[in-house]
Amino acid sequence: MSRPGRDDSPDRLYTLTGGRAHATPDSPFDLVTLVVAECDPTTGMQSEHAAILRLTQLPTAVVELAAELKLPVSITKILLGDLLAAGRVSARHPRRAAVPDPDVLEQVLVGLRNL
Repeated sequence: MSRPGRDDSPDRLYTLTGGRAHATPDSPFDLVTLVVAECDPTTGMQSEHAAILRLTQLPTAVVELAAELKLPVSITKILLGDLLAAGRVSARHPRRAAVPDPDVLEQVLVGLRNL
């Protein structure tokens, strides 16, 4: 069984990214970054860029996009960087759950033990 992106021709991946091998160092994308399209695909747009815009009508994680596109995450991040620079997508990190106050947790634990 082949893994998505692993068996792709290196020439194809090179062409998709214009020869770039890595996203820019200030790239906001990691595996769980949520990406949302800011516009619809336009005619003449690279097919992978258009696919990303269609897939991100609702917030979608980078790792999910890579799986849907059957591309390595690194290549997906480069394509997302292009779209972000053009203002076609926005990126945001999922909200982290608020960490409860340790004193409240201690009180809950004491209460449970007293039951």
